[in-house]
Order: sequence, then structure tokens, then C-alpha cells
Amino acid sequence: MSEGAQQLAERAAAAMYQRDAATQALGIRLEAVGPGYARMSMRVRADMLNGHQTCHGGFIFALADSAFAFSCNSHNQVTVAAGCSIEYLAPGRADDLLTAEAVEQTVSGKTGVYDVTITNQDGRKIALFRGKSHRLGGAVADPA
Repeated sequence: MSEGAQQLAERAAAAMYQRDAATQALGIRLEAVGPGYARMSMRVRADMLNGHQTCHGGFIFALADSAFAFSCNSHNQVTVAAGCSIEYLAPGRADDLLTAEAVEQTVSGKTGVYDVTITNQDGRKIALFRGKSHRLGGAVADPA
């Protein structure tokens, strides 16, 4: 990995995060980014619990989707989701720190595939997410 690619990923992530009100409102933090990679975390708040007192699946999905977005935009090319799926493996609980790690599996032309693993603070797998991306063109962040 070239240092230029890492700097580009960091610049794209900073620009995206600044404009991403949804991710910020959920308290999702960007912990690491690199070419084709992102790691984000979210603390499960009381207002994220469902009727079973576990984290609502939509919030887990949102965390995974944000990590997917930051990963697939890390090459500084405007990229959106073309489709995604999630498998829930275990419940998230109040005050859990959930971490989503997104890894690029392949990019060919305008499409890509990314896998996201969501774990809790104990390393227990909470969910597996797969996203398919589509590049629209244009830059996420202004060139340096």
C-alpha cells in the first residue's frame, strides 16, 4: 500500500464524515480508514433498544452501512450502495460498544463487493453484512 493511497483514503473519509449528519447523530465514530477499509464504532444507547431490550437491528445495519460507505469511498471516487444484506448472529445490548470492520473484497470497473463484520467489545460477532457498490464518478474530497 502506498502512503499516497492512505492519505487519499484519510482525506476522503474526513470530507465524508464532515457531511454525514446521520452517522454523526448516531454517535458513530470513524476509528480507522485505509484503501478499501474502514473501522467504525457505535455505543448502544437506551434509545436504540427495541421491545426486547436489545439493539434494534436497524441501528446495527446503519453502523455496518456507514463502515461500508467509508470503505468503498476510500479511493476518493463517489460510490454508493447498489445492494446489501445482513445476517444477525447475536443481540447487541445497552452500553455495548459495537465495532464494524469493512473490507473490500473486489472492485471491477464500477462495481465492488465489501464484507463488514460487526462485533461487540468482547469480540463476539453480532452481525455479518455484505455490500455491493457502484461508482458514480467524481471525487469525494477535493484533490490535495
